[in-house]
Amino acid sequence: MMSTNALRARFVEYFERHKHRFVASSSLVPASDPTLLFTNAGMVPFKDVFLGGDKRDYSRAVSSQRCVRAGGKHNDLENVGYTARHHTFFEMLGNFSFGDYFKRDAIHFAWEFLTVELGLPKDKLWVTVYEEDEEAERIWLDEIGVSENTFSRIGAKDNFWQMGDTGPCGPCSEIFYDHGDHIAGGPPGTPEEDGDRFVEIWNLVFMQYDRQPDGTMVDLPRPSIDTGMGLERIAAVMQGTHDNYGIDVFQTLIAAAADAVGIDAAKAEPAQQSSLKVVADHIRATAFLITDGVMPSNEGRGYVLRRIMRRAIRHGHKLGATGTFFYKLVGPLVELMGEAFPELADSKAQIERVVEQEEQRFALTLAQGLRILEDAIGAMSGTEIPGETVFKLYDTYGFPVDLTNDVARERGLTLDTRGFDAEMSAQRERARAASQFGADYHAKIDVQSPTEFIGYTQTRGSGRVVSLVQDEQPVDRLSSRRRGRAGARLHAVLR
Repeated sequence: MMSTNALRARFVEYFERHKHRFVASSSLVPASDPTLLFTNAGMVPFKDVFLGGDKRDYSRAVSSQRCVRAGGKHNDLENVGYTARHHTFFEMLGNFSFGDYFKRDAIHFAWEFLTVELGLPKDKLWVTVYEEDEEAERIWLDEIGVSENTFSRIGAKDNFWQMGDTGPCGPCSEIFYDHGDHIAGGPPGTPEEDGDRFVEIWNLVFMQYDRQPDGTMVDLPRPSIDTGMGLERIAAVMQGTHDNYGIDVFQTLIAAAADAVGIDAAKAEPAQQSSLKVVADHIRATAFLITDGVMPSNEGRGYVLRRIMRRAIRHGHKLGATGTFFYKLVGPLVELMGEAFPELADSKAQIERVVEQEEQRFALTLAQGLRILEDAIGAMSGTEIPGETVFKLYDTYGFPVDLTNDVARERGLTLDTRGFDAEMSAQRERARAASQFGADYHAKIDVQSPTEFIGYTQTRGSGRVVSLVQDEQPVDRLSSRRRGRAGARLHAVLR
């Protein structure tokens, strides 16, 4: 059996032999693309190269890019644990041509790597092309010799790729692996295509047009190639499983998760198996996001990280964990992936510290929040959790909505999303009102000297109270009557 690490190395070595420059994985935080929350595909680090703004000293590249799809347009978070192939973190193998080779070489490289380098049976591979791409069709049928019986012509929805509404775009050709007729599902392009039998393993994108604002397409001066093959998917094929969570990396992490919470993975019930998959998946996203500088917080990327971590922690406690456990998986993960990603190994101590601190912080509210949710479910007469309850858990106890939805999904329940949205709107109105109220204070406080912020270099400081404002009025002191009054507001300026 070929290990996932060996497969990654084999892919890189093959394309290096064909004059591709190995480019190490970039950060999960896109360096120069404000439109993306995270790096979510192998081509993201090369976007400016395709557009012509970034000049490199090579025209062929190969990479294994770490990716996260847990926020924004591409969000697989809520499906993790329930399907065979959804992940928050995954690796995308890719080979790229920047105005060098085009369709013929891209197709020949892909076919040779799969059938010769990896030795996959040709009759287990199914190929699709864009229905108007006669050039790619001729290469597959006439040069490669793919049978019409394992070949499909598919429309733009699945076989025409574009960065956005405008810009580089082009037809693509996808290669699927047939896991066998003992698994439900039909060939791509058929009504049964959503089954697990035929799994897309490689997408070859032929970027040859530049879509204009009016929708017209002009030829690119330098047609290019962008390919992507999920490492976990091809590892599943090579290791004889149709479930990504059956590959060596996940089996090791699942065993480590089971050990950390004190259960036997081999004897886990189906619900426990789902929870173990969640924990095993989420430790990878958690560790690599922290490695790339993302810290758990209540906004932006940090909030997505916090949601991922808290979802894993909740599933761990569902499995029986009574204390901190999630941070214990950092060590096994580093052993698995530290050689391929040295930056992960270098960050091990910091990752463990951040994860354990987040576990301790969330543990203070997890039990109480779950108790409130259980009480609300017990009092329900229908199958919809009230929006007021969902909002209270989110606003007061730090429960991400998808975590509440996770519990609901396990019970066959749904969320009152309209009620939740109404509560959120009311909260925003209260926040705006509070913000306006706070502005009145600043108008009443006359501060002559500027404030020096020292937080970049120090974690402690001292100050002197120079002004007190209470109930919108300046005061010299606080009396016991004032301190005890309900609704009294205090604003202090420190120097």
